[in-house]
Amino acid sequence: MPTIIRVKGYRLFFVSFDGSEPIHVHVRRGDFTAKVWMDPMRIAWSEFKAHEDREILRIVAEHATLVQEKWHEYFA
Repeated sequence: MPTIIRVKGYRLFFVSFDGSEPIHVHVRRGDFTAKVWMDPMRIAWSEFKAHEDREILRIVAEHATLVQEKWHEYFA
């Protein structure tokens, strides 16, 4: 599960068997995880509270280019 970046205690990462799905990123902090679809950007599922989901979406949006570049590098 390669880590892309760590921001505000959140770890953004890929799961190696997800390459057949549309571009997305997993997010973990502590014992909680979420999955964020990139286009259109939205929460696929989440164990976080709603205010944390909003923060996660902001973080992913800020790093969307990096996430997409790393996706293509990893799953190419």
